[in-house]
Amino acid sequence: MFLHKIDEELSLKLLDSKDAERVFEITNQSREYLREWLSWLDNTTKLEDTKGFINMSLKGFAEYKSVNTVIMYKGQIVGAAGYNQINWSNKTAYIGYWLGEEYQGNGIITRVAKALTDYAFNELKLDKVEIRVAVENKKSRGIPERLDFVNEGCIRQAEWLYDHYVDHIVYGMLAKDWNM
Repeated sequence: MFLHKIDEELSLKLLDSKDAERVFEITNQSREYLREWLSWLDNTTKLEDTKGFINMSLKGFAEYKSVNTVIMYKGQIVGAAGYNQINWSNKTAYIGYWLGEEYQGNGIITRVAKALTDYAFNELKLDKVEIRVAVENKKSRGIPERLDFVNEGCIRQAEWLYDHYVDHIVYGMLAKDWNM
């Protein structure tokens, strides 16, 4: 079991099957809000879809390829975050995150991304952390920018988002530069 306490009101807990109903509930409550930037919403229309994602996440964790967690805020699941992929050969982790709409504006994701970056460098002994964000997603881009990640460039047409491509900015942080 993976449980990482960030502060008195915030922690990360490994996603497990008992979380499926709450994760699906938050997804449904924030569907239109999340759909603007996340491509998986139309493929998550029933509880079974969330259960399938959880099973895939647990397999990735067991194989040391990813770590997907629920964000616990004041004892309640409010979103998800983690390492979508860990590349052990290159010692790089790729952070992803989403938060239910009603929990925005509390600094949750900034604290989560900081904790995941700390963990990647100090516990996993990785050398680099990347966060990729759609160019126009200003709120999400603010997370790595507040944490002093370096804008390493733009990947054109990086993602198909329902009916159009979006470009991604790649933000990177190296272990030697991390001083938060």
